[in-house]
Amino acid sequence: MNVAIVGASGAVGQEFLRVLAERNFPITELFLFGSSRSAGTEYEFKEKKYTVKELKHGDDFKGIDIAFTSAGAGISKEFEKDITKFGAVMIDNSSAFRMDPEVPLVVPEMNAPDAKIRPRGVIANPNCTTIIMVVALKAIEQLSHIKRVHVSTYQAASGAGAAAMAELELQYRQVLNNEPVTVNKFAYQLAFNLIPQIDVFTDNGYTKEEMKMYNETRKIMHSDIAVSATCIRVPSLRAHSEAIWVETERPLTVQEVQDAFAKAEGLVLEDNPAEKIYPMPLFKSGLDPVYVGRVRKDLANDNGMTFWCVGDQIKKGAALNAVQIAEYLIKEGDIKK
Repeated sequence: MNVAIVGASGAVGQEFLRVLAERNFPITELFLFGSSRSAGTEYEFKEKKYTVKELKHGDDFKGIDIAFTSAGAGISKEFEKDITKFGAVMIDNSSAFRMDPEVPLVVPEMNAPDAKIRPRGVIANPNCTTIIMVVALKAIEQLSHIKRVHVSTYQAASGAGAAAMAELELQYRQVLNNEPVTVNKFAYQLAFNLIPQIDVFTDNGYTKEEMKMYNETRKIMHSDIAVSATCIRVPSLRAHSEAIWVETERPLTVQEVQDAFAKAEGLVLEDNPAEKIYPMPLFKSGLDPVYVGRVRKDLANDNGMTFWCVGDQIKKGAALNAVQIAEYLIKEGDIKK
């Protein structure tokens, strides 16, 4: 495959390079694109150096089979037709097309075949918190239809990009050294703090991040599932965590759900409270699967189950999910050469 990465210098763009190398993705030629600031920067991939080219309107995507885009919604919308007009499959990591009825929204463990129906040549990667949650929900949905979900997310600095991660590290040093604290990437100091807002508030009092989880989950699962989310920024560096409550049509046992989690694609069950074994973001950064633990019956709902879920936001929540979509299409023979 001839592969392009748009937004190659960003945190997700760099993760694309790592994931493609780790999985030995079948690349014939690799092309890197970025802003005028990034143009000319060199990155190494499989012991060969590649130079970032400035993204411009024109015919630069002629001959490209797959384009992974992660440069923001505005850039994705502006360059959609340049990227797809010669037949490239555009797998977009921004929010630009997620709720577009002509664009499939895909988490391969849940709805991989949706990726084949792409009238505009575009496939959308869901929001990171949605991806992590849906991988876990698939296992329960196969046992009994999920009617509603309540979720509280604990989202690391990585969700706001590489500069936000660097700022959190700087803030910790500044606080410990009794220095003035730098606050640029977040509304408030994140170090030693929690911020109960991710993205802007909408008219109903929920943030856009919270509404993404509601709308995207329904689209991915082709379901009437109701989702109520509260999204919190926490002072961990990388990997998001989620406390999830589900209500199913029939009551489930803890053993049923644990067994389903243990067998599910893309999930790892770590659930032994007696030995203090449960997933934690510090130890899941940089890893591929979604991890689940603390499975228990909901004391407030006979048909309820609650559990804890952790996944790397940059990896499975972004780059890895997109690469898995491409791998599925290649396996299905669905990318035209």
